[in-house]
Amino acid sequence: MVGVMGSGVRAHRSLAEPLGRGLARMGVHLLTGGGGGVMASVSRAFAETEGRAGLVVGVLPGCAESADGAPPPGYPNPWVEFAVRTHLDARGAGGSSSMSRNHVNVLSSDVVVALPGGDGTASEVALALRYGRPLVLLGAAPRPTPREAGLAEGASRPAVVHAASTAKDALSRVQRLVDAARAGRKSHPRAPA
Repeated sequence: MVGVMGSGVRAHRSLAEPLGRGLARMGVHLLTGGGGGVMASVSRAFAETEGRAGLVVGVLPGCAESADGAPPPGYPNPWVEFAVRTHLDARGAGGSSSMSRNHVNVLSSDVVVALPGGDGTASEVALALRYGRPLVLLGAAPRPTPREAGLAEGASRPAVVHAASTAKDALSRVQRLVDAARAGRKSHPRAPA
């Protein structure tokens, strides 16, 4: 599962579209927050890539005003194939509070790719560091503070952080991280139930 985080408003198509197509060819599932901007751009490119094997997963925010738990307008985008509906805020104190779905986004991802974005994306970068998720920062993605870049307080292990200026470079780094994650699973098989 590769989580792609980024602006919910700006599409950053020159980064998101080649990234989405490349991830689709990699045989992974794509996870986003299920909304607009980067989330829609990468999801569309992924979904429209011929021969892909993975699904587009969207972790949706809840809407406090909705009696039936429906997500807010614009969620999910048309390319989400598997929607994870939550009661969690779209932003939740900038994305770092325990009531933000950003925790679910990061914890459900084997690798996190961050594109340019605002406070929510910055919180997902910080959470990837906190939870020790491999992280690829693409383009002008929010950069961690020096404190965050070290072993984040409460983190179980240091995060692997890569910077990439192009989607091609990001995909190369993601492929190596995905291969390492797959190899780790093979060397630690699950016990039979």
